[in-house]
Amino acid sequence: MTIGRSFAWFFSKIWRAVDGLRKILHLLLMLMLFSLVIGALSSTTPKLPARAALYIQPAGALVDQLAGDPLERALGEAFGDAEAQTLVQDIVDALKYARDDKRISSVVLDLNAIPGGGLSKFRRIADAIEDFRGSGKPVVARADFYTQGSYYLASHADEVYLHPDGELAIYGFGVYMNYFKDAIDKLQIDWNVFRAGTYKSAVEPFTRNDMSEEDRESLSHVVNQLWTLYTDDIEASRNLAPGTVKSLAADLPARLVAADGDIAQLALGLGLVDGLMTREQFQQRMVEIAGSNGEESAYPVASMEDYLRHARLLRGGSAEEQNVAIVVAAGEILYGSQPPGMIGGDSTAKLLRQARMDDSVKAVVLRVDSPGGSSLASEIIRNEVEALREAGKPVVASMSSMAASGGYWISVAADRIYASPYTITGSIGIFGMLPTFQRSLGAVGISTDGFGTSPLAGQFRVDRALSDEAKMLVQASIDSSYRNFITRVADHRNMTPEDVDLVAQGRIWSGQDALDNGLVDGLGEIDMAIQAAAELAGLEEGAYGTLDMEVELSPGEQLLLDMMGGAHAMGIVPDLRAESSVERLARVLGNSLSLVERFNDPRGVYAHCFCRFE
Repeated sequence: MTIGRSFAWFFSKIWRAVDGLRKILHLLLMLMLFSLVIGALSSTTPKLPARAALYIQPAGALVDQLAGDPLERALGEAFGDAEAQTLVQDIVDALKYARDDKRISSVVLDLNAIPGGGLSKFRRIADAIEDFRGSGKPVVARADFYTQGSYYLASHADEVYLHPDGELAIYGFGVYMNYFKDAIDKLQIDWNVFRAGTYKSAVEPFTRNDMSEEDRESLSHVVNQLWTLYTDDIEASRNLAPGTVKSLAADLPARLVAADGDIAQLALGLGLVDGLMTREQFQQRMVEIAGSNGEESAYPVASMEDYLRHARLLRGGSAEEQNVAIVVAAGEILYGSQPPGMIGGDSTAKLLRQARMDDSVKAVVLRVDSPGGSSLASEIIRNEVEALREAGKPVVASMSSMAASGGYWISVAADRIYASPYTITGSIGIFGMLPTFQRSLGAVGISTDGFGTSPLAGQFRVDRALSDEAKMLVQASIDSSYRNFITRVADHRNMTPEDVDLVAQGRIWSGQDALDNGLVDGLGEIDMAIQAAAELAGLEEGAYGTLDMEVELSPGEQLLLDMMGGAHAMGIVPDLRAESSVERLARVLGNSLSLVERFNDPRGVYAHCFCRFE
């Protein structure tokens, strides 16, 4: 064998081995893809027990819209990297479908994994729970650890159970923010701030080390109202004496010492829970309620996800020949196109425009859950709301947990506005922030010099201090935007600009306050808004459907999304582990700082409210 033939023989063996490995990997990939496709197809027709308990286990924050690109989110869920979120509408629909479904014997609320989501969202689910209970079927709640939000839902169940070594954490509501003034000073940054509105406190974390008295007054007024609504609701649903929950939160340390540190026993003694049960004991209780599935200590269950796929498949879509379109505007308002979970001036306006051009759409409900953001993006969206009305299609705004500042801006052009009593709204004010870093750069030996053809040339560079003329220019723009804001509110709400200014100045309001001040037309949830939109469009009850306006996917993208659904059906689910203390601290600080990074209004003018509480 010659050397050339030896090399040829050697490399042919290598190639055959590599080619064989390639074929094996290709086969494995095809098998995986076929499995996902089969899973996707089978996931559309899940098999349910003939009779079962509906098992609802909300994971993560309750939201009106899942955040992120649908495909990226599906991939994240498949690999356990997605942020856990649960659509409020999914829980509401599951309870509605199950109410008169003879296959559903009861409902189990497993409430271990809910960190928050806004009190109005919890109230909406609580209403759905109470409606389900009207069927006579029991709702049973359990958790190893109840947060304030999860316990609020549990309190509306027929039976509430807590693990004997678990905890019920009712500590009261609070508003706490990070303040960065000292850090900014140490970094020698000039954080130039401009605002219009006495109570417009969104800039304060960057200009102060503590909360201003104006901000404390505004926030405490609303938070105390929401705390009273929260405690009153729990006491009514649990048949507790008035003041029980507030008294517990105020005196918890002393009461816990008196109970030998056993908070579970304390909760039982106060009537907040009906029993203390291990997981095995809870299983036995559910066997008594729902029957056995043939295994010891096991009862038949239908997961909410499987049940919803089955119910929606049987019922078909909700769209009809005539429809009320629903456009969800959830998240911060940013300039340009943004993924779901954010409100883009272009992307959200596009959805409204699609509703305007769709002949089947006769009216629109704009569901708003936003603290605001870019004033220009807010105005672009408001323009589309006006265009809908000019096209003869009425618009009704439905406020979720928050519709403040820019969130109110995009709502105000609607024919009617409905808020929940638990909504945070208002915050009618404007601000701008322009940091410059010339002192920071100077500290390391970097300077800036040059010239311009006019006084303002180069004035808005981040490496130069703002001149008095530049500051005057920005403040004039902020003042003009504020006047435009209150003028638009006055025009749409049949008020004078002076009347609007009295309830504006950046101050936040509860839904009830907003109604009293003429900023909204009524208190109610999205169902009321849909009904009002249909009435304004002259649609008869039962003669119209609802159409969700969402980002359209290509056929290929939809197939991939269905495949990811198949992966979920095969048991690939998001990680529901609890957030550690270090992770929580990193998230809190990261959210505070990343907000500034996300600000992208071309003019640097914002209608935003830093007014979340926990």
